[in-house]
Amino acid sequence: MEIGSIKHPTMDLQDLGIENVAQCYYQLSPEELVAQTLARQQGMLADSGALAINTGAFTGRSPKDKYIVKDAITANTVYWNDFNIPVTPAVFDQLQQKIAHYLSEKEVWVRDSYACADQQYRINIRVITETPWASLFAHNMFLRPTEEELEYGSIEWTILQVPGFLANPAEDGTRQPNFTIVNFTKKMILIGGSSYTGEIKKGIFTILNYILPQDKNVLSMHCAANQGKDGHTAIFFGLSGTGKTTLSTDPARKLIGDDEHGWTASGVFNFEGGCYAKTIDLSADKEPQIFQAIREGALLENIGFYPGTRTVNFSDKSITENTRVSYPLHYIDNTLEPSIGQLPKNIFFLTCDAYGVLPPIAKLTPEQAMYQFISGYTARVAGTEAGVNAPKATFSACFGAPFLPLHPARYATMLGERMQQQQVNVWLVNTGWTGGPYGVGARMKLSHTRALISAALAGQLDNLAYKEDPLFGFAMPEYCPGVPEHLLDPRNTWPDATTYDRQAMALAHLFVENFEQYTAHTPPAILAAGPHV
Repeated sequence: MEIGSIKHPTMDLQDLGIENVAQCYYQLSPEELVAQTLARQQGMLADSGALAINTGAFTGRSPKDKYIVKDAITANTVYWNDFNIPVTPAVFDQLQQKIAHYLSEKEVWVRDSYACADQQYRINIRVITETPWASLFAHNMFLRPTEEELEYGSIEWTILQVPGFLANPAEDGTRQPNFTIVNFTKKMILIGGSSYTGEIKKGIFTILNYILPQDKNVLSMHCAANQGKDGHTAIFFGLSGTGKTTLSTDPARKLIGDDEHGWTASGVFNFEGGCYAKTIDLSADKEPQIFQAIREGALLENIGFYPGTRTVNFSDKSITENTRVSYPLHYIDNTLEPSIGQLPKNIFFLTCDAYGVLPPIAKLTPEQAMYQFISGYTARVAGTEAGVNAPKATFSACFGAPFLPLHPARYATMLGERMQQQQVNVWLVNTGWTGGPYGVGARMKLSHTRALISAALAGQLDNLAYKEDPLFGFAMPEYCPGVPEHLLDPRNTWPDATTYDRQAMALAHLFVENFEQYTAHTPPAILAAGPHV
């Protein structure tokens, strides 16, 4: 049986060496996938109608177990490091054969989707899973083709997600039984030993971070984006847990997307068709749009319930602090359709400063913006990676080093060129701690961060008095509507200014030490935009 130029999925499975599956479920609806999950006792319904599942041993990504096949395509283009770990084609082929054998006589779910809302850059994706709820995740997170598109499309990239298959490190060349391997020649991603759905999402993000800059002259970004009534686009860079989803989901602005975007010569477009939001301590008061999106068809991960009920306890961290929900983009009321915005007018670098040193908002010069982008300072927030249970200071180039196959300078150069071409305001926003470091100070209030960003977007911070930070050099506004003035200079929030100065100097030295790896290829003006130590 043929479906246009896409073969029947069972035939395609045979092309991958997967034969004699017990059943192949193709392109099932969310309702069917939920029913199958419940029938197999793999999840339960929350009282909101959302499906709740547990991802098992892995409740976050495992970046130390992510590999890229080193071959003729990638050998001289990929930036080989701790996030891009090389394996041979033979390692990939052996694991693919083992996975094919593993899936024999098992049920499989096949989902055809695509990435990139701008049709000029569209990439068709097939996701093959061994659980119905992982197929629901793919339905929620990627863009959903029409029946006609399915009939006449063709598959470019394939993901095989098999959590039940464990590698043998001694035989298979992996570090652990779990693995994610990207093969740019075969256009395939293998995910084994982990049920954490974020590996599917970030696998596709990784390939887009290679293909778009390398082949299409599109800057790929780990950022959220939204658009105001005036048509102006804002983008929010930041690592997981720094506030991209929360701050970009704004009732006064149309959401373009919450995590992954491309910047072209004409605008900004979303890679995805859904949102993957953290739900720890979620409330209807603080984040009403995300709260209301948790309904039929949404997929909750690793949450807890109030005893004896099906009501989600969003404060329950007993499984992980990295509790999540995936839902289609249209579950948010005011989304831009299609998910393509105009060229940006404002850029926000979100950082979760565990030291409590950085101000709630600061305006950056173009050179400071490049320095901060290359540095990518934040804290790894608890739960988003395996083994991280408390915030820890880290530097992640371009606010997304784990997902960048090319050298950070490639993305930084592209951003610099685009900022130069546009009249863009660039802001550093601390969503982390104030009044002291983690464990002593308090987390920045969401209401204050929202007020600062709203003021910046409305131009209310354009003509105010600013104070220059003597150590970091950026400009801090002395006033902002809706925010207590003493919060705007972090030194004023600490009980003891001397202790603050010591902590600030320690952080400044971390910046300088981290940047040493980039000094040889960085222009003097950008080097001079770092901390003055």
